[in-house]
Amino acid sequence: MEVALAQARQAATHQDVPIGAVIVGANGELIATGRNRRELDHDPTAHAEMLALRSAAQLLHGGWRLNGCTLVVTLEPCVMCAGAIVAARVDRLVFGAWDDKAGACGSVWDFVRDTANLHQIEVLPGVLAGQSAALLREFFGKRRPVR
Repeated sequence: MEVALAQARQAATHQDVPIGAVIVGANGELIATGRNRRELDHDPTAHAEMLALRSAAQLLHGGWRLNGCTLVVTLEPCVMCAGAIVAARVDRLVFGAWDDKAGACGSVWDFVRDTANLHQIEVLPGVLAGQSAALLREFFGKRRPVR
C-alpha cells in the first residue's frame, strides 16, 4: 500500500485525483504500478487501477489473465474498474479508503463479490485507509470551498 500511496502523491502533482495502484504477483513481487492520469492524458478511462491492470497484462507472458495477482489501490474502485478487475481474473483486491459516492466493491455497489460473476475475488478493505483518505481530503480541500 505504501507504493500505491506514493503513486497517488505523484498523480496529484499533475492535478489528477490522488489515487494510486499496484499489482503484486503470487510471490509478493511488484509487477506493475498505476496512478490516475485522466487530466494528464485527457482520458476518462485512465484510472490508476486500469493503468496498473494494462501494464501488468503487458508485462506478464501469460496474456491478459492476472490469476494469482493482487491489486492494491488507495481508494475503493468504481464500477468501470471493478468490471476490469473481474475481467482480468485478479485473485485479491486490497484497498484503502471507502468511496461512499461511487465505490463498487462494498459501499455503493459490490460488483466484485457478486455471485453471478464467473470469477470470485477476495476483498480486503481499509488498509491504510486514514492515509488514503487524508490525501483525498487535502486534494479536494484545495479545490472546493468549505460550505
